[in-house]
Amino acid sequence: MRLSPDEIIFWQYGFFKLNATIVFTWGLMLVLTICSQLITRKLSTGQKRSRWQNLLEIIVTAIEKQIEEVGLQHPKKYLGFLGTLFLFVALASLCTIIPGYEPPTGSLSTTAALALCVFVAVPLFGIEERGMGGYLKSYVEPTFIMLPFNIISEISRTLALAVRLFGNMMSGAMIIGILLTITPFIFPIVMTALGLLTGMVQAYIFSILAAVYIAAATRIRKPKLEPDTEH
Repeated sequence: MRLSPDEIIFWQYGFFKLNATIVFTWGLMLVLTICSQLITRKLSTGQKRSRWQNLLEIIVTAIEKQIEEVGLQHPKKYLGFLGTLFLFVALASLCTIIPGYEPPTGSLSTTAALALCVFVAVPLFGIEERGMGGYLKSYVEPTFIMLPFNIISEISRTLALAVRLFGNMMSGAMIIGILLTITPFIFPIVMTALGLLTGMVQAYIFSILAAVYIAAATRIRKPKLEPDTEH
């Protein structure tokens, strides 16, 4: 039983390897790109709209609402990044019904790359919203002693994002693989359906955590108003 799609090698030349993780990752990105072009090429701004456009607007509105509830004031600014994260992880899970497919999120290299995207995006959004000085100042609040702890927090939560997604996705694939060898055919089908649901939940959790980290980086603390003094 394979523990990771990294073990599936399609082509190798010396140290260069083309494994299933790379192939399926780029395949998913290609599918997302093509689908986005096909879905958005005939959008209408008038009152007459297709059912697909209405469904698309409902989904986008729901995502924007969720981002806003996390605490981000301008959800449209973060929709592209957070929405792409969610769609990639969700699609990686949904495609497990395809024979021969191995989810790239079952590889630690993929989940680490996704976590690094969040690691880079958090300060970029924070600097854009608060400025360089305002963002760097957050590392020494409330005192300068907190600087190393805040830096460790940034690194540890990135590792936690990668390991959490990797562990949950890999464990689901391992359970299904074990059940296929020791149980009848019907029960693994039920577990596969449960795995699809679990993958969607993991996509949601990963995107929400990324939104929470960005919200913390972009939050501007307003100075406290001094109470009025009576003359």
